Amino acid sequence: MGGTGHFSCDRFYLRSLNDGDLIVAPKPPSLAFAIDDPARADVLPLIEQFHGYLSDLDRQPVPPSVTVESLQRPHVTFMTARVDGTALACGAGLDLGDYVELKYMYVLPACRGMGLGKQMLEALEKQVRSAGGRLVRLETGTAQLESIELYERSGYRRCPPFGDHRAHPGSIFMEKPL
Repeated sequence: MGGTGHFSCDRFYLRSLNDGDLIVAPKPPSLAFAIDDPARADVLPLIEQFHGYLSDLDRQPVPPSVTVESLQRPHVTFMTARVDGTALACGAGLDLGDYVELKYMYVLPACRGMGLGKQMLEALEKQVRSAGGRLVRLETGTAQLESIELYERSGYRRCPPFGDHRAHPGSIFMEKPL
């Protein structure tokens, strides 16, 4: 990703290399979902881009409570999706006892539209199930139309505000029993 934090998913499309008459099929890209450390040097640019995305959407800075340290707490599971070792998406689950709140779902803009967000969501839900969770909740912004569509297609239904969340015209609350 380099110092700019920009990345293109183009390099992961399958291509054939032609060396005269010999055609060599490239190695398929490797997609892996795993619990990860949000403080890793190669994950930090992803989180920084996520913060920039939220700031652009909300037209205000990201709340100070959204930090790397907040993602390293014991009751938080932070996951990344990596293609050939490069972090392209992330998400976290906060275990709040009666339910797990999904947070920090983000896919690099260059990699959207490829199903990576859906797969990231499924990986997080699988992690919640394996830890014994039965209910997932989330809050998303009304401006995040792609996210709302993804959650609805994945079985999430609107619900009242929960936990410390309060009703806000820019927020939508959703939940899904597992």
